[in-house]
Amino acid sequence: MPREPHHQHVEVLIIGGGQAGLSLSYLLKQQGLSHLILEKNRLGHAWRSERWDSFCLVTPNWQCTLPGFPYQGDDPDCFMVKDQIVDYIDAYIAAFGPPALEGVAVTGVRRDAAGGWLVQTGAGAYHAAQVVIAVGGYHTPIVPADAARLPAGVLQLHSSDYVNPEQLPPGEVLVVGTGQSGCQIAEDLHLAGRRVHLCVGDAPRVARRYRGQDVVKWLDEMAYYDLPVDQHPLGAGVRDKTNHYVTGRDGGRDIDLRKFALEGMQLYGRYLSLDDGVARFGDDLVRNLDGADAVYRKINASIDQHIAAHAIDAPLEAPYAPLWQPGRDAPATLDMGTVSAVVWCIGFRTDFSWVDAPIFDQRGYPGHDRGVTAEPGLYFLGLPWQYTWGSGRFSGIARDAAHLLEHIVRHAQASSQVEAASR
Repeated sequence: MPREPHHQHVEVLIIGGGQAGLSLSYLLKQQGLSHLILEKNRLGHAWRSERWDSFCLVTPNWQCTLPGFPYQGDDPDCFMVKDQIVDYIDAYIAAFGPPALEGVAVTGVRRDAAGGWLVQTGAGAYHAAQVVIAVGGYHTPIVPADAARLPAGVLQLHSSDYVNPEQLPPGEVLVVGTGQSGCQIAEDLHLAGRRVHLCVGDAPRVARRYRGQDVVKWLDEMAYYDLPVDQHPLGAGVRDKTNHYVTGRDGGRDIDLRKFALEGMQLYGRYLSLDDGVARFGDDLVRNLDGADAVYRKINASIDQHIAAHAIDAPLEAPYAPLWQPGRDAPATLDMGTVSAVVWCIGFRTDFSWVDAPIFDQRGYPGHDRGVTAEPGLYFLGLPWQYTWGSGRFSGIARDAAHLLEHIVRHAQASSQVEAASR
């Protein structure tokens, strides 16, 4: 069947111009395959506009391996800060010139009459033989409904809108959540001399360095980053787990919330609710701190086993001992009249409601096999744990993009054969 008239046709349409979309574009261009990136903001937008000023990678620079563009700087074992990350992305863009339209928001994707895909945008519609959705998995910032009951004078913002301590009014700050963003933002405020109240969830933590080298290096040698999701002990459930907190700030170090407490940060259990101007917290602070430390020790123990099994000459290191313990009278509430700002660091919801295809589960997550869906010509790229731990990161996107390239080429060849046979 013919395509609907008056719509531009693109062989491969990539939705999203972050590292995922750019990586696939590079490979497609190497193969001489016609394609186009649609990006609703600017290429590399999240790195430019959704990271705070002191943001830095938590993985060493040597793990930055975009296709055809591995890190070439002189600090492979250090951690790029925000501006350096943006420079890395911009240099990649300049190196191969991806075909892209910026400022074009995609509002809908559905099958078209010809068996391809109709992509609606704010700048008109496109027909595409194949579509790759490369917008990651972090779309809608999560803010609890009762946030609307905060006192009027309290500034509140999501982690994606946090820039620096000066952005917040003077006074004490409540940070809710202890994933990577929450811990690093809490530290940023703490180092700036702000009085911080931190709600501690069940996020795990990991050592920055252990027995002579960065833990990421050990895990890389242990092939952890090659472990596919279907072989992980948690299976697909690992996609729901919060990332381990650690930092690359100032050359990299552990994040130990107990140390923060000793320095004056007030720790609480998980955030529960807000009533009559009072925030209420769970009684799980001890359990959450102990749980994070247990994961820390478990990872170190796995490194010990690796060292022993391979007779590696590595310095010994004393096991971690808790620096601080919460008292029995740990606070369970906080009068919100004592704080000037709240930073919500409780993550994002995935939103693919604009994709009309029978591939999503009840939670709206797309069914796929390494990014290849059951709908011919429809793919995903850059999802967290799409295939391995590195799928949504600089370290693993090249492998995932190369896998999709094979399917895209195969689909294009099969379509050409069908078209030739019908003439």
